[in-house]
Amino acid sequence: MHRKNGSWLYRNSLSVVFLFFFFLALAAQLLSGWKSYNEEREEQSALPLSLGSYMESGHFIAATFENFQSEFLQMAVYVILTISLRQIGSAESKKINGKEAVDREPVPRADAPWPVKKGGWRLKMYSHSLSIAFALLFFASWALHLYGSFKKYNVHQELIHKAPLRLTAFLREPDFWFETFQNWQSEFLSVASIVILTIFLRQKGSPQSKPVDASTWETGK
Repeated sequence: MHRKNGSWLYRNSLSVVFLFFFFLALAAQLLSGWKSYNEEREEQSALPLSLGSYMESGHFIAATFENFQSEFLQMAVYVILTISLRQIGSAESKKINGKEAVDREPVPRADAPWPVKKGGWRLKMYSHSLSIAFALLFFASWALHLYGSFKKYNVHQELIHKAPLRLTAFLREPDFWFETFQNWQSEFLSVASIVILTIFLRQKGSPQSKPVDASTWETGK
């Protein structure tokens, strides 16, 4: 029945628009980063990279996954902490008292997802699949950020005629951790902002907001 409610594009418009913005921004990052990095290499008397070579460079990999890992960390922490923590008045919090629909035990109804119908370990995994997925995406992105940053650092070392570092030595350098924590702090701030601002502010029509006429200290949507 849900498939008849509007066109495919209408039913999936939120995902489509965000993915369009993502690929547009990624392409802009790629092209501008390629130009910027080649300017840096020119200043160091190094040959410029082709676009394909740049996509394999530590400069591009580190910059891309530096942002990915902080976003996935934000979502993993947010999903997990909102299970048990509360913020009175926030649209992003569960209600202060009582159980909600997300707390109920799963029932193997006819339209339930297949892990619910199977039960056992499949249901156990599915019950925590969102946080598991975000955690895995975070660790994979963190590892790729580390790889890219390590590769970029050693290329720079070679360009300035210094010996490259081993990974264990690189992990003691401040560069990688500076890149990491400058992204983490911004993600934690953005989550805190929406949690706190939705106590007092409204956006009519948005599911991220409480109804416009809701009490300031009414928690949840």
